[in-house]
Amino acid sequence: MTPAAKPASHRLLLLLLVAAAGTCAAQTSPSRQQRRAPAPPPPAPAAPLPAADDEQKVAAALAHLGDYECEFDEKVVIAKNPRFEGYLDVKHRKNLWTMKPVLSKTGALRLEDVKGRTLMLQIANKSMLMDVKIGQRLVDNCVHEMQREAMRNRPPGESIGIDPSKAATPAAAASASAPAAAPAAAAASAASQPGS
Repeated sequence: MTPAAKPASHRLLLLLLVAAAGTCAAQTSPSRQQRRAPAPPPPAPAAPLPAADDEQKVAAALAHLGDYECEFDEKVVIAKNPRFEGYLDVKHRKNLWTMKPVLSKTGALRLEDVKGRTLMLQIANKSMLMDVKIGQRLVDNCVHEMQREAMRNRPPGESIGIDPSKAATPAAAASASAPAAAPAAAAASAASQPGS
């Protein structure tokens, strides 16, 4: 090899080595941008819910807010929805559902998931949370302090069964939603089916 060709070959060899080293470095050490996980998209804003009518607001006032102790040491919490008047939030484990309260003709209070997945039923002596899509109870025998109190104070021999003659009508429910009358009205109007 001539002395003039030697530096050119060294330069070519050096360039190949640098290029190879760069390729290896790129394969073993990702850039800073590649190491970061992409940021999750922001959650979609909640779609506005229809305004609650008077019957829905009355039903919401009859719901027992707060903690429910359930079977198998489970817990359910019901609270007013902070954004939409007349709607309630039901929390079980890590799940949170926004629900529309509805008074049934039997006197039970139904909390219906606005997305149609779950249903919470409140009767005189207990409540239950159900997944209506699969037709299964998520948790049963949920008891709020107001339900315990209603059971302690019921007259001897009085049934806790549902009495269709005492079913809540909008006018009766509206008068029952007064603050002082709400606990008594809820206990009187909500009742369970025999054997449940």
